[in-house]
This record gives sequence, C-alpha cells and structure tokens, in this order.
Amino acid sequence: MPGQVGAISNEREGLLAYLTQMRYVVRLTAFGLTEDQLRTAASASPLTVGGLIKHCASTEENWIDTVRRESRPVDYAAYENNFRLADGETIDDVFANYDRIAARTEKTIAEIDDLDHPVPVDHTVPWNPKDIDNWSVRWVLLHLIQETARHAGHADIIRESVDGATAYPLMAAAEGWPESPWMKPWKP
Repeated sequence: MPGQVGAISNEREGLLAYLTQMRYVVRLTAFGLTEDQLRTAASASPLTVGGLIKHCASTEENWIDTVRRESRPVDYAAYENNFRLADGETIDDVFANYDRIAARTEKTIAEIDDLDHPVPVDHTVPWNPKDIDNWSVRWVLLHLIQETARHAGHADIIRESVDGATAYPLMAAAEGWPESPWMKPWKP
C-alpha cells in the first residue's frame, strides 16, 4: 500500500480509504518484530506495539457495534486486556481479527445509505458530551480515523524505542522499495 491515500471520488470512499490507511500504518509498526518485542513496554507506560494494534481493532469493533445498535455493556476488565497480547496470542491472531473487523466495518458502511444516519451517544462514559443524543456515521468514521492515527503514533514511538525503526523505512522494507540515497529500508 502506498504511503499516501490515492485519489478519491466521494466522501464515503475517502473516509474508508483514510481508515484503511491508518489501519495499515498501525499494523506496520509490528513489521519484523519478535513476539517478545511485540510485548515490550518501551516507555513509562505499559503500552506495547501488539497491545495497541489489538486495542485499535477492539475500538473499531465496538464503534461498529454501536453503529449497528448491537453494543454491549462495557466490560472494564476486557477493555484493559485489549491493550496487551494475551498469553499464547500471536500478532497473526490479532491481524486476523482486525481483518475480520475491517471487513465488517466496510460491509456495515456500504449498507448505510446516509452518512448522517444517527448513532446513539453512550452517556454512561464521562468523556462523551451529555448535551447530544446522537453522533452520525460520518462522525464515527472520522473518530475511528482519529483514534487509529493517535495509536499509530503511540506505536511508532514504542517501535522506535524497541529497535530504532521508524515508519517510512519500515514501509520501504515491508513493500520492497529500492534503497535510495535518502531512503534506506529497515533491516533487522
């Protein structure tokens, strides 16, 4: 996948393209890491590359459940577990789940005629405004782009702390870009 989103022809396509791109860049932070490195908390926080990717997938799933009006009560223990890889859980497991969630997101959005379709606001959490009752599907997609991009940035910093790798050299390695005087693909 290129480092930039390609040309888009409409708003829905653009929102989904940017969400796809952000999924890709957060996943890219895991490229070439060992299972131990995926679980390494390389900063003062307990965040790990593997855990952040798992959290992004879970967040997207929860928002699409809300769009579909299939949301479940918040399970705070499960929420905390979505920030770390479980014993025996591999990054391939996380990627397979994320792929399933992404496909469900794409299908759900394709089935909704109007991006202004109302999505209920969960007033049980303190960070949601109390003075509105509904988001829109458009808002949810923008929020998912924002959330995934925020955590991709966290994962970039953790990845760089683990082994020095940064985003574009990782992308160059993952995609087989030729080495140039200004871009050297990451090597383990």
